[in-house]
Amino acid sequence: MERDQHDGTEGEPVSEQARVEQPVGRRGDGRLHALSLPNLLTYGRIAAVPALVFCFYVEGYASRWFSLAVFIAASVSDFLDGYLARAWQQQSAIGRMLDPIADKLLVATALMLLVWGGTIGDWSLLAAIVILAREISVSGLREFLAEVRVSVPVSRLAKWKTTLQMVAIGFLLAGPAGDRVLRYEFGGLGLITYVGLLLLWISALITLYTGYDYFRAGVRHLMGEDV
Repeated sequence: MERDQHDGTEGEPVSEQARVEQPVGRRGDGRLHALSLPNLLTYGRIAAVPALVFCFYVEGYASRWFSLAVFIAASVSDFLDGYLARAWQQQSAIGRMLDPIADKLLVATALMLLVWGGTIGDWSLLAAIVILAREISVSGLREFLAEVRVSVPVSRLAKWKTTLQMVAIGFLLAGPAGDRVLRYEFGGLGLITYVGLLLLWISALITLYTGYDYFRAGVRHLMGEDV
């Protein structure tokens, strides 16, 4: 979520009293924004991470359906918090900080659970590793570029990658439970698991491309600084 902060009206003199009172007002606004609905949705997405882990350990196929329900709710909140923050002008610093953290925690936890559960295995582990490695690397790059005040906007392809990634994880969370409902097989895999792994590989390939774009922008800036 993005938030532009601007205090006062351009061109108007600010009294001594206003100068003293402005920090208090900003602190009050910060507290209000911290409890805004978009930020509450972000907090809920972070809380969904331990809930996802708990549901995954429930016995039987019910664990997969419970995990899928939690993941879908968290993914929908990811869209809603940004949309509502922009629509209601409730962008905030805490939202900008926590939103990407919540996304990465959710994706990383889901992938690790799927590896532990055996849904992601063999060569498909490479796709999961690529996704996790890219998330960690790009986060580090963004942190560095933010320190030198260089902004790297999120591309449309990166947004599609995120959507495809979420859909893939959703299919994989259903996994064996979904395969039990739809009894079709491809290459020894159930239909739901097969589609999930296929989408995971596609999102991993897109991840490599978008990750390359980010690093190219970062390296270009570094080379410019060295010169």
